[in-house]
Amino acid sequence: MDVLKELLDTDIQGLPLEKILGAVVVGLVGLLAIKLLLRGIDRLLGRMKLEDALRRMLRTALKAVLLVVLVITVMGYLDLPISALVAGLSVVGVAVTLGVQNFLTNVAGGVQLLASHPFQIGDYVEAGGCAGTVREVGLFYTKILTYDRKLIQLPNSSIVAENIINYTHEPVRRVTIQVSASYDAPVDKVMDCLVRLGRSHPLAAADPAPKAHVTGYGSSAISYVLWVWCDNKDFWTVHYDLMEQLKPAFDREGIEMTYDHLNVHLPDRGAEPGDQT
Repeated sequence: MDVLKELLDTDIQGLPLEKILGAVVVGLVGLLAIKLLLRGIDRLLGRMKLEDALRRMLRTALKAVLLVVLVITVMGYLDLPISALVAGLSVVGVAVTLGVQNFLTNVAGGVQLLASHPFQIGDYVEAGGCAGTVREVGLFYTKILTYDRKLIQLPNSSIVAENIINYTHEPVRRVTIQVSASYDAPVDKVMDCLVRLGRSHPLAAADPAPKAHVTGYGSSAISYVLWVWCDNKDFWTVHYDLMEQLKPAFDREGIEMTYDHLNVHLPDRGAEPGDQT
């Protein structure tokens, strides 16, 4: 209100006509300069590998700053109270910032995602506490389609604040199958069976070749792991095929897959206490 009052109190009618015409010329020349400068900025941003949304946001922000500078320049030419206007804009800017803090946080998160490229459209990721295929990356929200066909809209601030796991970034991915076998089965026999199972799958990569390892010794079984590499797009096919073929492969080799069980021993009730033989 003080800025508006100070501007109204200024005697604009007392300004010479040459001064007013000069201000108009300054304004028109400034608008032309801003237009030419924005064209150069568009060409510069076009050479940079930036997302369209980020490019538009940077251009809009720069245009707003240039227009504010032009207004201040014209006001200075007309000897209008610039200091009061700048102070008023500062107060308004602080109030707006506090009022739209969450909005600005999401925008900052969107800029970070668009600039750093942790994932792209179509990638399967785990971010913001959700896992799914990326459908859209915007300045404010990112849309993820889950495996059971639910579309989740995540604020960008929640994504950049946590770890981002991109499962489809690399062309090759490792399938991990964990299994346990009885102590009665020789370790070499179990690992050989696992490796042959991995190599037998038509989608398994030859390099790196499938590998099997012992991962632990339990109370009633030995734990093993099978690693099989494949193309990223074939991950789930290879995973479920190996899970289905594992038990039949062990059965053919006579390898027992142990499970938790409880042995109960009952006392012999044939003789009562005190009986003499």
